[in-house]
Amino acid sequence: MRLLCDEMLKGLARWLRAAGYDVGMEPDGTADRQLIARALSEGRQLLTRDRSLLEIRHAKRVVVLLESDGLENQARETTHKLGIDWLLAPFTRCSRCNTLLAEAARPADFPPDVERAFRCPRCDKYYWHGGHVRRMRRRLEHWRTAFAE
Repeated sequence: MRLLCDEMLKGLARWLRAAGYDVGMEPDGTADRQLIARALSEGRQLLTRDRSLLEIRHAKRVVVLLESDGLENQARETTHKLGIDWLLAPFTRCSRCNTLLAEAARPADFPPDVERAFRCPRCDKYYWHGGHVRRMRRRLEHWRTAFAE
């Protein structure tokens, strides 16, 4: 499943990436028609809270309208509408640019307790599984069980 989030759902997009989903994001202010065109051309579902997008030709083929406010409620609604598995492939994508991460040699300036490092081949950002990842994983696990049908 390939997704695209508009600027209203950036937080949700980052969590979907953390779960392992291929999620595109456009810069703030991207024209509505451009969002629809990208979703159509790349075979993505466009997640939005903007009802006016549904008025654009062919939008109903790709738009998933979310009614909810707040990250937790949006995650629940997305799970129910799209069957999201919040533990699909956790922490395998760059949260910044969406590229699949590659295992990398541990940089010398990393904390000494870090055993494995990952690097984004596109934007060169490094990642490791520290306390922040454990906290994020707990949230993903909670969403998986709490939102199960």
